Amino acid sequence: MYTTLISVAQLQALHSSGQPVMVFDCSFELMKPAEGDAQYETAHIAGAVRANLDRHLSAAKGAADAASAGRHPLPARDTFAAWLGSVGFSPDMQAVVYDRQGANYSGRLWWMLKWIGHEAVAVMDGGLQAWQAAGGAIETGQPPQRQATNYPLAQEKTALVTTKTIVSQLGRPAQTIIDARATPRFKGETEPLDPVAGHIPGALNRPFGLNLDANGFFKPAAQLRTEFETLLAGRDPATVVHHCGSGVSALPNLIAMEVAGLGRSALYAGSWSEWCSDPSRPMAQG
Repeated sequence: MYTTLISVAQLQALHSSGQPVMVFDCSFELMKPAEGDAQYETAHIAGAVRANLDRHLSAAKGAADAASAGRHPLPARDTFAAWLGSVGFSPDMQAVVYDRQGANYSGRLWWMLKWIGHEAVAVMDGGLQAWQAAGGAIETGQPPQRQATNYPLAQEKTALVTTKTIVSQLGRPAQTIIDARATPRFKGETEPLDPVAGHIPGALNRPFGLNLDANGFFKPAAQLRTEFETLLAGRDPATVVHHCGSGVSALPNLIAMEVAGLGRSALYAGSWSEWCSDPSRPMAQG
């Protein structure tokens, strides 16, 4: 079972072994939402299922059963499970998720599968670029329809934190907030997406791209551990809650901490877009 990262060679070995595996292409472009679908149709790993951030990994706008708020609210767990069943996913499968954007979007599906109780999910290290560089099989267009399954919910294997919890623990040692947004957004110098600039008071800043090396692979575990321990400066890794703008780009930080051997930390999925929607909540700049 692969539970954090999987290499191109390991995925190829899984395919050769005949073990049940499903690959998901999560490519997406935040400022051009239709571009991810076009990228998928142009080239994707042979047999990969399309997982679109807006259609499959977020609740519909105004959905009463959304599991979080913000710009990309989580769908209800049973809604997400129903989609997994519709594409033929089953509990005995190893899930492999990837994108072309530095694990920014595939991390969302990785976390959501853990959230509904599926531990056997891994991000393909290096993304589609690594697969293509190794000569992996590529397809274009749409794959054939798979036979639907009835995917059962199981106990959550991740912690989803609400705004109420963030507020109640603000400034206390029991909570350490790590913000994955770019530093100018964190400082409040610019804000291209949300109505208010700044950050949650006391939050630490680690832009999600810092987890990758120059070739788009996750840095070695020891290096990641050193970097996070430096950032935490003695704070307990078990207290960490990750967030970003809308609960998506926070996930590479969460995955990196787990790769580093620092445990599985929590996610505030509503993130800054939910936090700043209420002007009564404290906000900081600088």
